[in-house]
Amino acid sequence: MPRIAGVNIPEKKHILYSLPYIYGIGLSLAKKILQEANIDPSKEAGKLTQEELDRLKNIVEKRYKVEGELRREVIMNIKRLKEIGSWRGIRHQKRLPVRGQRTRCNSRTVRGNIRRTVSSGHKKPPAPK
Repeated sequence: MPRIAGVNIPEKKHILYSLPYIYGIGLSLAKKILQEANIDPSKEAGKLTQEELDRLKNIVEKRYKVEGELRREVIMNIKRLKEIGSWRGIRHQKRLPVRGQRTRCNSRTVRGNIRRTVSSGHKKPPAPK
């Protein structure tokens, strides 16, 4: 199994669709990297030669921020927003949507799947024994 930037890449898939398994590489960047490395995008990841793998590793690790380095940078950016007390930082602290989405509905994933509805107020009769 090929290993690039500390991530095991699936062997049975085309290399074009295997590269996005690395955090920070999407489909368009994968196309760009493969064109730069002069590798056929339809080639399976398991059938790459060692020379092609080395070219890919050099391009990915030297030119782009991926995996741990990118995650650290994103975390630091969010931490900075929280420290300066910006609107986005406050939204991050409250675990609410940051990019202007509405919260009256459609924010279940951020708020947690909590449904706060009011019942009719009548207690249900006890179940028969």
